[in-house]
Amino acid sequence: MDFSKHIKKAEEALRRRNYDFAIEVYQQLLEIDPDVGDARAGLRVAIRKRHEKRGGGRILRAIGGAVPLATAKTLYKAGKLDAASRQLETYLALNPLDESANLLLGNALEEAGHYQSARAVYEYLAEIAPRNPEGLKRAGAMMYKTGDHARALEYYERALEADPRDQDALKARKNLAAETALEARHLTEIRHSRDQIKDKEEAHLLERSQRLHMSEEDLREELAKLENAFAEAPSDVDLMVGMADLHEKLRDPEAALDLVERALSYRKDSYELACRVGDLHSKALKKRIARADKEADQEKASRLELELRQYEVEDYRRRVDIHPSDAALLLQLGKRLMWTEQYDEALAQFQKANTDQRVRRESLFYMAQCFQKKDFNDLARQEYLRALEGIGEVDERAKEIMYNLGSIAESEGNAEEARSYYARVYQVDIGYRDVASKMEQFK
Repeated sequence: MDFSKHIKKAEEALRRRNYDFAIEVYQQLLEIDPDVGDARAGLRVAIRKRHEKRGGGRILRAIGGAVPLATAKTLYKAGKLDAASRQLETYLALNPLDESANLLLGNALEEAGHYQSARAVYEYLAEIAPRNPEGLKRAGAMMYKTGDHARALEYYERALEADPRDQDALKARKNLAAETALEARHLTEIRHSRDQIKDKEEAHLLERSQRLHMSEEDLREELAKLENAFAEAPSDVDLMVGMADLHEKLRDPEAALDLVERALSYRKDSYELACRVGDLHSKALKKRIARADKEADQEKASRLELELRQYEVEDYRRRVDIHPSDAALLLQLGKRLMWTEQYDEALAQFQKANTDQRVRRESLFYMAQCFQKKDFNDLARQEYLRALEGIGEVDERAKEIMYNLGSIAESEGNAEEARSYYARVYQVDIGYRDVASKMEQFK
């Protein structure tokens, strides 16, 4: 699926101040993949702008959000992280400035392995609560996790401004500063003062290149400066990554990919860079698919879509080879195998992943999907029911599960059972898919 096309659609809705539609698009993307960082960040902007537009109603919003917030906390404690995240998003749609709820959402996403989404939430928290040291520290941790060491250091510095005695931030800043200095060193001997000044200039350029909310003109200006520095230091990995960041912000994933692949050739053991190569390769293919769609070349678009799915399978195989016990990675690999109709191998990944409580519900859901695709309806029903266990409130995933259970019962000619599942969805969301017509059908 071409996420960039939908992201652009949501951004256009934001520009037109059609906040409800933008929110709907972002939420749909996050249902497909909870770790679409651009969608998670865009959702934060949309709900905040809608909140500012509407104003007032603080008591009503608090009452309306009480149930999903309480449910989210219960689910989080039970290790049902994706379910907790969805409930928190429901609450934050009404109360987008709640610091503790945003922090809890970031924690849930981080623990579930959705690092790009966690990063987006922590960045947003740092924006609305610039004196909250915990939010700033978690933002720093996610910057480090996603390979952005310069911005990680910046957030730890901000955390220390908020609380100069915070021992965690002090330790992290010290370790990160030492690591950054070590990585930036190209020569073993002490450089002359002129070289040290040059290094400081390069670091300043890199720091500027990693700022958010820069115009296209600003981005191209920073890119030109980094390119000039790179001409004098063609083996500087940090400069390569800095230029790649700018190309990515300029929506040129092909150029970014070339630079990150070059950086990886210097740091062959870097897992973060290897993952970045995979992500950028996927983005480049998605851009080519969007171009083919725009040119109405459906044959080319279909061929590229197949190439994308096959590439992502191999990319996640490599990641799992490096971290074979990472349940979040096993889940992602399983989903991509399922999308390429390799159902048996996908099932094997989901079965390994569901031992981890953090991703258990999603793993059971996708296992059921695979069984249903293979026409093993009895096994699909069993896994769907297991995925429903312990659910306090009917969220989007629960609605999908109950609708699928209704479809299975309908395919087996069991009208009473089919109606009972459709009715449970109809009771909470009359507009879900074609559930209203299903209720008429089984009246």
